[in-house]
Amino acid sequence: MMHFIFSDEVVLLFDFWSVHSPTGMALSVLVILLLAVLYESIKVGKARLLYQALMNLSIPTSQQLIEETDQDSSSSDSLPVSRSPLRWFLCHFGQSLLHVAQVVVGYFMMLAVMSYNTWIFFGVVLGSGVGYYLAYPLLNMT
Repeated sequence: MMHFIFSDEVVLLFDFWSVHSPTGMALSVLVILLLAVLYESIKVGKARLLYQALMNLSIPTSQQLIEETDQDSSSSDSLPVSRSPLRWFLCHFGQSLLHVAQVVVGYFMMLAVMSYNTWIFFGVVLGSGVGYYLAYPLLNMT
């Protein structure tokens, strides 16, 4: 079948996730909805990490350079160490991990929709909307 159907029987993602009742379908839709909310949350997490990485790479102001020079002259025994590249690397590594998680969750949702079950499709759409509504205001909180 290559069309959407309303049914309470479906096999989702794996053989062990076989749904044969309305209660099972409701729980499956809830799990898929939460998966879509997770997907939107991961997108926000990636955006926040990108912002932090860009802030760590910001061009220092003259006042910051003066303060760093004063600190370096007061402790002439130790060599000046810049933590900015390390912070950038950690932010980039975190973004890479979140990207992998986002791709995996996205493919799981796509494969769930490809079951052509209308209830599952509604769960993905509603979950994406709820996830966007809940997660994107967190971008403005710093």
